[in-house]
Amino acid sequence: MNEELDLLNPPSTDFSMLDYDCAYLPDKKVRMHYKYVDNASKTFATAVIARGWRRFGKYYFHPICNGCNECKSIRINVQDHTFSKSQRKILRKNEETQIIVQAPSLTSTHIDLYNKYHAHKHEKDGWTHRNISQREYHENFVDGANDFGKEVLYVIDGKLVGVDLIDILDDGISSIYFYYDPDYASLSLGTYSLLYQIKLAKILELPWIYLGYWVEGCKAFAYKPKFQPQEILDGFPHISEQPLWETWDKPEN
Repeated sequence: MNEELDLLNPPSTDFSMLDYDCAYLPDKKVRMHYKYVDNASKTFATAVIARGWRRFGKYYFHPICNGCNECKSIRINVQDHTFSKSQRKILRKNEETQIIVQAPSLTSTHIDLYNKYHAHKHEKDGWTHRNISQREYHENFVDGANDFGKEVLYVIDGKLVGVDLIDILDDGISSIYFYYDPDYASLSLGTYSLLYQIKLAKILELPWIYLGYWVEGCKAFAYKPKFQPQEILDGFPHISEQPLWETWDKPEN
């Protein structure tokens, strides 16, 4: 029992950032609460992700915005998910795509692809963009992976065209971040990567895909309700409290 408590309460540095402009809602400010954990266990990561936290590197975090509670956590019910007609079409389009699952890595190809993707999103969707450094990439996507963080590489004709960062936890897969080569946009690699997560979770007999946050009216999250059935969590319960996930059938637009 004491060992389990130790796993759920690892040594950490806790802090909050100053308010900054919200990327999801105009005219809103966001403040994040962080827990820096040097050596997190899968037990700890599973517990906090199930309570609405997210992970980048060794930083676990969730919003604590003043006067706003729009960020709701959502997860896909893997067992009851069935692939739609359009999703099956995307699976067929990617039958020749090679998939490699491994520990997160850092190469110049990763950096070039990441920066190419974000330059494209800056041009297409107005994202704020500056090239990421090797140090930043390592801190965000390689560091802190321990034994549960993985990268899923998507390769076509020997060329890296997509990278999906995930955590494989005790009760599911947590989606961290995905980026891809915009020259291959016709393959719908973003959707394909999530469909592969669902297939992988079924193989591993894991019940959930943790999709991060849903914010009503945010264009960037419009794809998330397409993967039903889902559950939604309001708030960020303490590690000693059971999270109350509820069935959520947000209709697609």
